Amino acid sequence: MNPIMFSLGSFEIKWYSFFLLIAVFLGITLLILESKKFNYSKDLIFNMAFWTIIFAFLGARIYYVIFNWSVYANDPLSIFKVWEGGLAIHGGLICGIITIYLYTKKHHLNFIKIIDMATLPVIIGQAIGRWGNFFNMEAHGKMVSKAFLQKLHLPNFIIEGMNINGTYYHPTFFYESLWCLLGALIIILIRKNPKIKNGFQTAFYLMWYSIGRFFIESLRTDSLMLSSFKVAQIISVILFIIAIGIFIYLAKQNKNENLYYEGVKK
Repeated sequence: MNPIMFSLGSFEIKWYSFFLLIAVFLGITLLILESKKFNYSKDLIFNMAFWTIIFAFLGARIYYVIFNWSVYANDPLSIFKVWEGGLAIHGGLICGIITIYLYTKKHHLNFIKIIDMATLPVIIGQAIGRWGNFFNMEAHGKMVSKAFLQKLHLPNFIIEGMNINGTYYHPTFFYESLWCLLGALIIILIRKNPKIKNGFQTAFYLMWYSIGRFFIESLRTDSLMLSSFKVAQIISVILFIIAIGIFIYLAKQNKNENLYYEGVKK
């Protein structure tokens, strides 16, 4: 699998970067479209997305480097080679949420509603971004046979793309991409309910992604580790518990209060 999309002399564009750019562009577009329902200024939302993406990107890289420090200790300059991969979504989520909180507080916006609005762009962005891992031949799972992959009825280009140095691996990038796409479809259906509450989409996203990531992570061989535990699984459990707490909190509210579409004509 060639990680380079195209090159002009010494200038190269990698598939990893391409898919990240597509994810960012589509994510911002979806966020702005959703924000129109609530009469938010396009410039306000774009600026928020701009800063959130920057700090989420930094957070994703720093998080990855911290838990992979042994790889970078002897070559610190490689920390900046992000086109080679090495972004941790949980680090991006943490820094992204902090950025949105500070931004909404400064501009007196509803933080929870904004986070809800961002769930669809984020989960679709994750689904797209995972294809960058495919072309970088990373984020794959344990060894399997070609026959096993064929039984999954996967496209042949994915099967052969998982043939790395003569060995076939679980296409965990593909499992997660499909899981995220399915989650995106459910969020779209959730949004059709005029009575959904602020926070419901966020809770669903946290729960859905955490369930998928926990089990998919068990198949991966390149997980970030904390002692003998996989960091992504630890964070997934924490986020799952937070999601349960949000659902319980929302269930105790009056069914006609704290509505996502309050004041919006659908």
